[in-house]
Amino acid sequence: MRILQLAEECICCGSRDLAASPAVLMPFVAKRVLGHDPVEITESWGLRDLRQGTAYTVCNSLQCRKCCTLFLDYRFTDGQMAALYAGYRDATYTRQRDQYEAGYAATMAQDYAHRHAYIAGVEAWLAPHLPERPRVLDWGGGDGANTPFLGKGTIMVHDISGVPVVAGAVRATPDLAGPRDYDLITCCQVLEHAPSPSGLVEDIFEQLSARTLLYMEVPHEQLMREHPGSVELAGRKRHWHEHVNFFTEAGLRHLIDRAGLQLVDVHYLPIDNGVRTGEVIGLLARRAA
Repeated sequence: MRILQLAEECICCGSRDLAASPAVLMPFVAKRVLGHDPVEITESWGLRDLRQGTAYTVCNSLQCRKCCTLFLDYRFTDGQMAALYAGYRDATYTRQRDQYEAGYAATMAQDYAHRHAYIAGVEAWLAPHLPERPRVLDWGGGDGANTPFLGKGTIMVHDISGVPVVAGAVRATPDLAGPRDYDLITCCQVLEHAPSPSGLVEDIFEQLSARTLLYMEVPHEQLMREHPGSVELAGRKRHWHEHVNFFTEAGLRHLIDRAGLQLVDVHYLPIDNGVRTGEVIGLLARRAA
């Protein structure tokens, strides 16, 4: 049974002071998560009170007026997340998504089928805090191709997609229990997909020893960069895809504080891989003393 959960408070700071505006869920996500396809309402339907045209899955854009975090009101269940990310970017996933979004397969081959160059900048920023060959757990790292310190340390990957990991990484056992001897846990380009970022950070917290560092990284989305500090963005966000959360640094600070973490450092790192440009926000944290 599909149960549609809706956000009632900010996913970062917990505030209930939220602005809302109508939007649509993109068809590929709606199909995988809800089984919805766009439908054409025609005269033959005989519906007196509905206008004719294409009907899509309607949702709301919500923005917190306290920390400016912008997010989709739908909060997917574990089962819906598993359906959405099953075989993430494998041949079947890519073929299906290309049917809804023509050109996705070509973009994926250019943009996602190799290690991203900006990871070297992440490693350089993290290296002063770590031993020469760190023991790393990548939480939500897919196949591990973009895990920091791949080939330079011990790399384990925890991910719901089930895709095979690349050489140099091993799949972490699914029954993670209690803190282990990690130097670093990374959670890169994951929180923007998460239905409960706070719940995800709480799960990671259980893996942190007193000395383990946590590196969380999210896209600094263009809309947020262009309107820093604005609380009028809900009406500007008209569609939602796999990124269901658009973060601000303020929101991320609230998120780690509520989880019992203390901030070590923060950075903004530009991305330019020849296909797309952008920026990420990275926070380094540890258990609060």
